[in-house]
Amino acid sequence: MKTTVRPKMTPVLKWAGGKTQLLQHILSAMPDSYNRYYEPFVGGGSVFLAIAPENAFINDINPQLINLYKQLKNDHAAVLEALDKLDSHECDKDFYYEVRENYNQKIAENKQDTECTALMIWLNKHCFNGLYRVNKKGLFNVPYNNRITGKSVDKSNVEAIANFLHDSNTTITCGDFEAACSDVQAGDFVYFDSPYLPESETADFTDYAKGGFPLEEHKRLAKLYRRLDAVGAKLMLSNNDVPLVHSLYEGYSIRSLDVKRMINSNAAKRFGKEVLITNY
Repeated sequence: MKTTVRPKMTPVLKWAGGKTQLLQHILSAMPDSYNRYYEPFVGGGSVFLAIAPENAFINDINPQLINLYKQLKNDHAAVLEALDKLDSHECDKDFYYEVRENYNQKIAENKQDTECTALMIWLNKHCFNGLYRVNKKGLFNVPYNNRITGKSVDKSNVEAIANFLHDSNTTITCGDFEAACSDVQAGDFVYFDSPYLPESETADFTDYAKGGFPLEEHKRLAKLYRRLDAVGAKLMLSNNDVPLVHSLYEGYSIRSLDVKRMINSNAAKRFGKEVLITNY
């Protein structure tokens, strides 16, 4: 099944590893046809929203992120109403930390509702560098960015996403990437955008979810890639252009791409190379 590109739908959140700037490279490298679409590390969803597949399975390990997709699908009007209330306040430093405390209370109590989604979106727009980071307890710990005013979302974009999620056959899950691919069959297309292997010992950022993504997880992902290849699925994977990635995916097509990483707080380190790995 060939899907339609809908550029009017863009990510609601700024997310580590977001693919907006590489979108055209990714879209041009996609297979001409496939059955179901799988994205086990959906993140901000730039690829998913661009191709807008009618039959999709999206997943992430971050429960607040997956709650966002579910709330937009089920009750986006309530999310927008809660955001309007937050945006009506001048965002000084005290108010920011009050909102952050309320959000972390939601996390601690596992209250995944429309208010939790609104708080998450608002914090993403007002936190330092748009960075989503949690501590070992899973609590959001990014400081204030001194942005006093401004709307948190484009309402028309949110409504477009909500309508698409509601009308399409999209399954939304929160869990392990391997479990999310348990039903992948021949002819399905899977796009893997896991947390990246670091370019150096201090360069990586995988704290968007409690626990991070250590080397053993990258090895497990590479084994899954080869297993799904044997099943007959069509596969694409993004990662940093480092020797270990080439070793893990030896034998597959590996394309190198220049990239600018806007989420890095050090402007001098925002340029690098990524790879796009396919089995077709």
